[in-house]
Amino acid sequence: MAIDLYARPFHLDNEAIAWVHTTREALSPRDRLAQLFVLLARGEPERVSEAVRSFKPGGITRVYSADLEAEIDLVQSLADTNVPLLISADLEGSRMSLPFGSSVPNPLGLAAVDDVEATTAIATIMAQEARAVGLNWSFTPVIDINAAWRSAIVGTRSFGSEVERIERHALAQIAAFEAHGVAATVKHWPGEGYDDRDQHLVTTINPLNMDAWEKSFGWLYRRAIAEGVMSVMSAHIALPAFARALDPQAGAEAFRPASVSRILNHDLLRRELGFNGLIVSDATPMAGLNDWGPRDVVLPEVIISGCDVILFSDDPNADLMRLVKAVADGRLAQERVDEAVTRVLAFKAALGLHKADRPRPNLEVAQRLMADEQNAITVRNATARVPTLVKDVRNILPLSPTKYGRLLVFSPGAVMPFAPAPVRLSVPERLIIEGFDVTVYEPGMSISPRDFDLVLYLFAEETLLTRSRIFLDWHKLTGSVFGAMTRYWHDLPTLMISFGYPYYLYDAPRVPAYVNAYGSNEAMQAAVVEAIMGRQPFSGTSPVDPFVGSDQGRY
Repeated sequence: MAIDLYARPFHLDNEAIAWVHTTREALSPRDRLAQLFVLLARGEPERVSEAVRSFKPGGITRVYSADLEAEIDLVQSLADTNVPLLISADLEGSRMSLPFGSSVPNPLGLAAVDDVEATTAIATIMAQEARAVGLNWSFTPVIDINAAWRSAIVGTRSFGSEVERIERHALAQIAAFEAHGVAATVKHWPGEGYDDRDQHLVTTINPLNMDAWEKSFGWLYRRAIAEGVMSVMSAHIALPAFARALDPQAGAEAFRPASVSRILNHDLLRRELGFNGLIVSDATPMAGLNDWGPRDVVLPEVIISGCDVILFSDDPNADLMRLVKAVADGRLAQERVDEAVTRVLAFKAALGLHKADRPRPNLEVAQRLMADEQNAITVRNATARVPTLVKDVRNILPLSPTKYGRLLVFSPGAVMPFAPAPVRLSVPERLIIEGFDVTVYEPGMSISPRDFDLVLYLFAEETLLTRSRIFLDWHKLTGSVFGAMTRYWHDLPTLMISFGYPYYLYDAPRVPAYVNAYGSNEAMQAAVVEAIMGRQPFSGTSPVDPFVGSDQGRY
């Protein structure tokens, strides 16, 4: 289809358009196909640099180390590639913050603050720090809807369950990112959150009829497109209602994931919604794509069906050959390849990457920015407003060592997708500093309520990948069948705090005091301690229903 490079979201001038066409025509057929890949770049910078120079992808998604100097050296080593690179990341906040940058609240935390100015300020800091290390593309904001509360994959990545709140904060993030040179991406097209499964494991379904879809996800995507968002991530999610509207006898095709669906990418997203920017697939190693068909078939279909970029590959050279074969046998038209390459290059030009005088990462500048005290104050102030007091039916809060000197703490640690084991929370140590006598429960420990003044449960499970459910696993927490059935809150004051998943009241409806903090980074743990000690008010308002539609948990 025709691409208007003058129009939103590219807004290219004649010089930039000339660069796009000249650069595309200078690429060999092989290198044009390579431009359609964004590869996951993790590990030693030297190895990453060598792999990138060999394959010549359109971009990389960097899994950052905490070594700022090494990360800037990597970007500098790739600055002289023939075609400038897109360098991307998932800037989602909390434990998905840059390891050397500001650890900011995640989307659900910002939604609890519900202050667009605060979201703009946080997004501005994120974008400035990203650009300082050469990052120019973020796969955020997430505009999924927390509707199926059991979903472990939407969770804390979304701005909540209310369309209006999601809209406010997503548009603020898009504007702040793109004003500071970082392209934003809205995801996960055509909309996640009504299926409680995980597209890393299975093709998920958006079950809404088209009227309901238009009033929710359709509205959010239309608003993001009008705001000028530069990219959309087409996910391994089906929208049966749209497929059946076109063909009532669609059968299995109604459940084709968007990442390989021409009707969802071309007919709905481009034609109906008018999106002219870059469509990037979700990660192609995910089972949500690969349980649809063999990779020899589905990998080329990502481009054939309207995505301009293939995200990630376990074997880039094999996947490149899959595209070569698809072009050779006519499944993938050269015209479609050139259209996708044009959009990739236009995307780069819209970010100013084609300019000889484009800003380059500088270690001293980056170090000053990461240490900026005003930014630190902004982050602390926003973080302090996140903790949300959901219930305290026995007036347990605030805590003090004189009131509750001896604490029994259940704390299985922070569970994160790529960590081999849970990471220990610092809250127990912070409470020891406050003057409490803290006992951290270990499975098998003999417990007598007479030995304690308060029980504190600490959970920290933010959005997880490849885990079907998040729930309060009493057996795992206590280490035994009988421990799983024991409840202390009729004998002792009890407080439960979630530094992530906001729905634990479903499994513990009678716990008398419950706090949601949405994120488990150190700044959030410090903010929660300030709040439970009474030195900081609980300012957050819940962006989801923590009672999951039941009054049982209110009492």
